[in-house]
Amino acid sequence: MSDKDQAKHVYRILFHNQGQVYEVYARNIYQSELYGFVEIEDYTFGTRSQMLIDPAEDRLRNEFEGVQRSFIPMHSVVRIDEVEKEGVAKITDGKGDKVTPFPMPVPRDTK
Repeated sequence: MSDKDQAKHVYRILFHNQGQVYEVYARNIYQSELYGFVEIEDYTFGTRSQMLIDPAEDRLRNEFEGVQRSFIPMHSVVRIDEVEKEGVAKITDGKGDKVTPFPMPVPRDTK
């Protein structure tokens, strides 16, 4: 695949983070060499020249500013879609009816 074709790919990634669902857009995503993690690189956000700035997207832009690569645990990933163009990155409350986290085992005291 040529660099020109690869630059066209944009992925929408939804994942859980501290009780919220993050929706971000990136150009590169793949399985990490770290077992159980997904790597996300080259985040994309809307242009800053827009007259209206979405506070949620601006918060995400500031949070991921300077981040070269993120390692997201696989069990936190809700969905990954390849899309034609990037949308608005956002953070939503994770307690909604649309997204249910995968059930996790309850740790037991083994003493």
